[in-house]
Amino acid sequence: MVLAQLGGSISRAIQQMSNATIIDEKVLNECLNEITRALLQSDVQFMLVRNMQTNIKKIVNLDDLAAGHNKRKIIQQAIFNELCKMLDPGKPSFTPKKGKASVVMFVGLQGSGKTTTCTKYAYYHQKKGWKPALVCADTFRAGAFDQLKQNATKAKIPFFGSYMESDPVKIAVEGVERFKKENCDLIIVDTSGRHKQEASLFEEMRQVAEATKPDLVIFVMDSSIGQAAFDQAQAFKQSVAVGAVIITKMDGHAKGGGALSAVAATKSPVIFIGTGEHMDEFEVFDVKPFVSRLLGMGDWSGFMDKIHEVVPMEQQPELLQKLSEGNFTLRIMYEQFQNILKMGPIGQVFSMLPGFSNELMPKGREKESQAKIKRYMTMMDSMTNEELDSSNPKLINDSRIMRIARGSGHQVREVMEMFEEYKRLAKIWSKMKGLKIPKKGEMSALSRNMNAQHMSKVLPPQMLKQIGGMGGLQNLMKQMGSAKDMMGMFGGGDK
Repeated sequence: MVLAQLGGSISRAIQQMSNATIIDEKVLNECLNEITRALLQSDVQFMLVRNMQTNIKKIVNLDDLAAGHNKRKIIQQAIFNELCKMLDPGKPSFTPKKGKASVVMFVGLQGSGKTTTCTKYAYYHQKKGWKPALVCADTFRAGAFDQLKQNATKAKIPFFGSYMESDPVKIAVEGVERFKKENCDLIIVDTSGRHKQEASLFEEMRQVAEATKPDLVIFVMDSSIGQAAFDQAQAFKQSVAVGAVIITKMDGHAKGGGALSAVAATKSPVIFIGTGEHMDEFEVFDVKPFVSRLLGMGDWSGFMDKIHEVVPMEQQPELLQKLSEGNFTLRIMYEQFQNILKMGPIGQVFSMLPGFSNELMPKGREKESQAKIKRYMTMMDSMTNEELDSSNPKLINDSRIMRIARGSGHQVREVMEMFEEYKRLAKIWSKMKGLKIPKKGEMSALSRNMNAQHMSKVLPPQMLKQIGGMGGLQNLMKQMGSAKDMMGMFGGGDK
């Protein structure tokens, strides 16, 4: 069960409870049993699930609730809160500071994607203005240094390791000292992958930690590890001072519940999740928006932050102006395709919007969608400025279509398909005329101004049909209202 399915199971249980005429002890128990089953099937440790169920029952005492209380919202809030607590130990991890040398040591099981994650972590900070460096202290796995060297070279990050030296402690100390002299402010030490039964490797890990005195130890965990996660994470915590967790392979078919168990075992926060093989498929982990997405409530703030992240600041006012005017040209479509490609896999972007789940954008179709976008952009590269800047579809006649097809190396049929997509998007864009798109930090305004009638005009008909028509959309808007209430209650509204 992937995390999206887990979220689907939990949100269905909440919806069934919401549809009940009277919410009594029986309905509450059925809802909690369904959630418990989903969490256990997703490999969350039994004790964690049992504690969660007990805590919710303590919070939601139906007998004590006055007649005027909205029991559904109180139960939803309790579930939301408990899931957040499961993922948030309540203490932040060490945060490196620019200009001051910090040593970060990575530990984890063999095959967890630790070496790749080291480079992703370095690359992420490099883009933010740090000067990172990588040290390969993994002398146990054949090819570890070659892999780190290849990754680091591709990302243009300085690295250190040795083919001759077999003592990881010596390599780690020498690498850290060298990069401190070179004024690197984020020195990342990759260690050998190990298993809790391998006492000698755990001793080696302790020695590397004692010698390098890391400011932060990060435990890297494969999301597919399953029920073993709690014990393995605890074994690492008992050997070195694990201060943060990074979960890898969140893009696959892993159940993912073991990740929740690792947080409980290490009492350390998840700081990043790996969502793919590429260097930039690496997301900062934020508990409340993550749980909101898990429950199918969307993450408007995450979606808008992605837009603000990829659309250059100087282009934002112009983009918002074009959106409010409702005039959609092929050039605007081209620019938005560029932005979507920068925003990461399309499925991840749409999962941030309520109702735009993997059911509407099936898992595994992201690459196909991205390839199609790139094809369309190639076709638009063969168009004139007049064609790109016109919002008049009659401008594009048969002879122009044939010229664009020849110039881009595509078939006429494909060019016509691209224009059909343009017309569809132009229709949606025109309905957004006058729609206020929030600026950064104005997410609450979007929640206040949104209603089902407005959304029904914006959504394409086929998507509205998939959601379940007007009735399904109204249910969706109720969920969004609950998400807004919860985010407000727990301080997760605006970022």
